[in-house]
Amino acid sequence: QVQLVESGGGLVQAGGSLRLSCAASGGTFSIYHMGWFRQAPGKEREFVAAITWSGGHTRYADSVKGRFTISRVNAKNTVYLQMNSLKSEDTALYYCAADITATGYDYWGRGTQVTVSS
Repeated sequence: QVQLVESGGGLVQAGGSLRLSCAASGGTFSIYHMGWFRQAPGKEREFVAAITWSGGHTRYADSVKGRFTISRVNAKNTVYLQMNSLKSEDTALYYCAADITATGYDYWGRGTQVTVSS
């Protein structure tokens, strides 16, 4: 059973930065594609960023492109989301997810809260 634990969230002023981490256990992290998602109050969960198992390919939602960077260190079983130039609309609960079967995200963490004050 794969377990994902997010950390690094918090309260930050607009224009500031945060780095989220997601630590994986219970499986073979180095073969999983990984993603970050977020859900704001009253809104549906939305895709933020994804990275392939090797780290060779990444993709981003248009709303975060140029501001957020996803990366991973397979030796540490960890994926990161560096968030710069934060805006109030980035306020949400951020989740990481693992795509093990290449058919969708199979495992999810419980999330870490990011609050951006304007």
